[in-house]
Amino acid sequence: MSHKAGFVNIVGSPNVGKSTLMNQLMGSKMSIVTPKAQTTRHRILGIVNEEDYQVVFSDTPGVVNSAYALHDAMMGYVNTSIQDADVLIFITDINEDEMNHKETLEKIQKLKIPVICLINKIDLGDQAKAMERISYWQERLPDAYVYLLSALHGFNIDLLWERILKLIPECPPYYDKEDLSDRPMRFFISEMIREKIFIHCQKEVPYSSQIEIEEYLEEQDIIKIRALIIVERDSQKGIIIGKGGEMLKRIGREARQDIEKFVMKKVFLETFVKVDKDWRTSDTKLKKYGY
Repeated sequence: MSHKAGFVNIVGSPNVGKSTLMNQLMGSKMSIVTPKAQTTRHRILGIVNEEDYQVVFSDTPGVVNSAYALHDAMMGYVNTSIQDADVLIFITDINEDEMNHKETLEKIQKLKIPVICLINKIDLGDQAKAMERISYWQERLPDAYVYLLSALHGFNIDLLWERILKLIPECPPYYDKEDLSDRPMRFFISEMIREKIFIHCQKEVPYSSQIEIEEYLEEQDIIKIRALIIVERDSQKGIIIGKGGEMLKRIGREARQDIEKFVMKKVFLETFVKVDKDWRTSDTKLKKYGY
């Protein structure tokens, strides 16, 4: 029996639903999701395995105009994803009138590989708006497959899967059939903690935060984790700790609950906060933190 395998990479503007789509396609939560833009910072691979195929999905940061060295690193992941895809999913939403990064759109327009254009969040618009968006993107991406979608509610996910399986090439698997991602457990734990900061903290604080897992100790009945929340300024440290330590306790408590669901085991999580001034603008510090 022939086997198919391919890299299906997801790109688009911030907050159009890339991570929600990734989680729907995977059938489990691989990427953190918040209402704030630019939540995703890394390229995250999720691997779906069946007997006759392997699909390697790639969630990427939202396409941005760089303001920090961190943004440069994030755009590096986006550009690599465009270059090494077997199938590219370009996701927009029903309210995005024009992609905010013309250079990326021009790269997509020049691609020779199959492109799937998804118009997400159709539950937030009417039929007239949906038809107008289809015409708009068919004109700009005439060779693309254009679909309406609601990643949040799973609308047209089955149709998307059918198209993906038709487009990926015949190929042996790239990864072991037991693998679900190329990322280690520490990465997913750090992302779950960072998600809670995005949910509960405002303004620049979530964007200035980075998580380091200093200790991950797996015992028979419990996993012990020590996590360091890194921020850029003392004032941000105070916000994350909160009055009487309440914000830090809330972040830790909610993150621990998600981690326990993910690892299916009891977890003891310790969280601490440290200032590393202007880490987002330093190439050396970004490399230290895995960017």
